[in-house]
Amino acid sequence: MDGHKLTISHGRRGKMTKKKKSGSPVRTDHTDSAYMGIRRMLFHNEIAPGQKVSCRDLAKRLGMSPTPVIQALKRLESQGLIRHKPNRGYYTEPMNVQEVREIYETREIIELSLLPETIKTLDEKGIQKLHDALQALLKAPKEIYLNERLLKDMEFHLTLASLSGRKVQVQVLKFLFDLLYLKYRGALLFIHSERVVGSEHKNIFESVASRDLVKAQRAVKQHFKNIKKPVLAALEKILAEKEISSF
Repeated sequence: MDGHKLTISHGRRGKMTKKKKSGSPVRTDHTDSAYMGIRRMLFHNEIAPGQKVSCRDLAKRLGMSPTPVIQALKRLESQGLIRHKPNRGYYTEPMNVQEVREIYETREIIELSLLPETIKTLDEKGIQKLHDALQALLKAPKEIYLNERLLKDMEFHLTLASLSGRKVQVQVLKFLFDLLYLKYRGALLFIHSERVVGSEHKNIFESVASRDLVKAQRAVKQHFKNIKKPVLAALEKILAEKEISSF
């Protein structure tokens, strides 16, 4: 779970795996740094949805040559965050209401499916780990530090999922969080009441810690019901206003 904090951190260093046509090596640490740098820009809303991405501009902002930037963009393209248009360049993917709906629905299915195994194998160490994740979320600075709260929210859900021991499902959840936080941005996703959200996470923790599967499932379902509706409504409003302004 800690590895996913690399959403806004630096990549690995020192490896070489590819070569340019000239024969000189392309350092994978440079590609990793470019990849993580572009992810930071997406997370902090420095690159807008649907915007054309200039490789040279990104290279200048990241302080490196265009080659690792292009490799990083190709990696982001494979993750559905960037699109390459032949003879036109790279673009960030536009926002899509149906995609967000599917992301939340898929998250809910996965997180609910993991609860029985989590509660079955839960020990005191797991309870403490989930409690620490909850406290980190509740103590995260509010208002101007929205990004940190988003990361703590993600860490709570990934911690809960990881306690099941199911690695494949956890990897899928990480991918879904990438789509939400890098493509749809934090300001949209935390429009609901922090007080209500904190209460909902407490309910999830308490029901899991008490090993009450029925109560835990009910708490998770209620949480998704409460967060999905306002997010979809806000996104629909944003896209409608954007369409009007384009005339």
